[in-house]
Amino acid sequence: MTNSSKRINFILLIIFLISAMPIFGQDLTAEVDKIFGWTKPNEPGCVVAASQNGKQVVNKAYGRADIERDVPLTIDSVLDAGSIRKQFVAAAVLMLVDEGKLSLSDDIRKHIPQLPDFGQKITIDHLLTHTSGIRDWQPLLNLAGGDPDAMTMILRQRELNFAPGDEWSYSNSGYVLLPDIVSRTSDVPFSEFLRKRLFEPLGMTKTTYVFDQEQIIKNRALAYKKEKDIWKMDMYLGNDRGGAGALFTTASDLVRWNEALADKRLGEFVSQKLQEPATLNDGRKVSYSRGLNIELRDGRGGRLVWHSGGAAGYSALAGHLPAHKIAVAMTCNLDGGARSVYASRIFDQLLPPEPEPVEKPASDVIAVTPADLNGRAGTFFNEKTGDPLRLGVNNNTLMIAGAGPLAPLAADRFRNLRPTLFFMSEAEFELQFLTADRIEMKVKGGPTMHYRRAKPHTPSVDELKELAGRYRSDELTAVFEAKPTKDGLDVRANDRNTIEFKPVEKDTFQFGASLLRFRRDDAGKVTGLEYSNPLLRRVKFDREVDR
Repeated sequence: MTNSSKRINFILLIIFLISAMPIFGQDLTAEVDKIFGWTKPNEPGCVVAASQNGKQVVNKAYGRADIERDVPLTIDSVLDAGSIRKQFVAAAVLMLVDEGKLSLSDDIRKHIPQLPDFGQKITIDHLLTHTSGIRDWQPLLNLAGGDPDAMTMILRQRELNFAPGDEWSYSNSGYVLLPDIVSRTSDVPFSEFLRKRLFEPLGMTKTTYVFDQEQIIKNRALAYKKEKDIWKMDMYLGNDRGGAGALFTTASDLVRWNEALADKRLGEFVSQKLQEPATLNDGRKVSYSRGLNIELRDGRGGRLVWHSGGAAGYSALAGHLPAHKIAVAMTCNLDGGARSVYASRIFDQLLPPEPEPVEKPASDVIAVTPADLNGRAGTFFNEKTGDPLRLGVNNNTLMIAGAGPLAPLAADRFRNLRPTLFFMSEAEFELQFLTADRIEMKVKGGPTMHYRRAKPHTPSVDELKELAGRYRSDELTAVFEAKPTKDGLDVRANDRNTIEFKPVEKDTFQFGASLLRFRRDDAGKVTGLEYSNPLLRRVKFDREVDR
């Protein structure tokens, strides 16, 4: 082969290798510009960063950090990352576990003895994996009278939503208790623990953890929301943030953190436990670990490790694809909306070409007619627990509120199309109508439950008057005042907002996913009520003595 031929072959090889590489530099930046084309230069926006194989491939800001002073967002702008903080809290806990100073099986009352005894052991791992059953502090504060902090409300609770380990239910309360446990165990303020043990060693030079959001934070971008055509500042301060602190960071620092997770720079134990799916008491694994979501990405990329965050007008998302060493993060100072969609499009730009589609197996789903669904919709109650199940029909599809559409297997039998963490802990189930008013739900690898249709009841004027009055909950430090309306009850919480609840059966009223059940004594006199929603189950209110 001549020298000229060798040179030509070498050039062709280089061209081939370049063409096979993912998009970098100007090309990727142009694609990201398209993805964030919805932002406007003089309005709040986002900062986005991405890396592949440890090399930064994009780091760019869109929009304004401070509209009033016309300060632009930059790649060094610092924003509240919301619940992305949870993985840092979890990492701090796991570092102490790795050092033998804590155990995942520790009873949390060993470290915070002032917590109430719920009659069941709640472990540190229950807090980390959102399986403790402790009520979420955010809806507690929404209903509370006065201005208590999150810890105060947690300590007031006397009942759990469920037995520890039985279910998965997102609860910010666990991540209020965990920083306190870290501080008590290490004898170091939690913010200092993170700075010395995580931020500085990993080179996250722009990241801080603060407990007072009103302190000066260098390069902080303000957050906004839009009301009609006017932008207004929208940030959580003081008790609105829960009292457990906030992570202020940049998109590039979050990418650096995700690279550290992928490379196991936190050590084998901490890295593995952070990204290990949680296991429920019945042996089922869910797609949440300890402060991180773990799931198989639709289409390409394999396993995706990620978490989103939101705090008033701030929104963020950060994640990585371990198999491809790709990390993506974005921080926004407005509601980022389709953050997961934006991140997915960036991942797609960096992934190798899509393989040939795999032929899907034949579906077991059948077609149904409107007549098949006639009469299926309505409110049903679990015959054992009393928990509600709301069915509706939309576009000739039977749906469960909070769980999405159901696929018909027969005219009277359905299965959930895509299990979700926020409904029955990601269970796969089949639902069969035994009669028009009775349902059997079989959970794969779990229990079989029975539901009955709510028994319609139109209360009389006298019945509604009988329910009127004031009801107090010491757990919530809240007072509900119920007043009759033409069709139900107006319920006002703490002399503030009023909501109209409609009757669904005798002594039971509903507003959306919220439920009120009135209690009576043996003589039939109304003595109190129970309030439930998906995050607060069966909170007891006692009727105040009439003045």
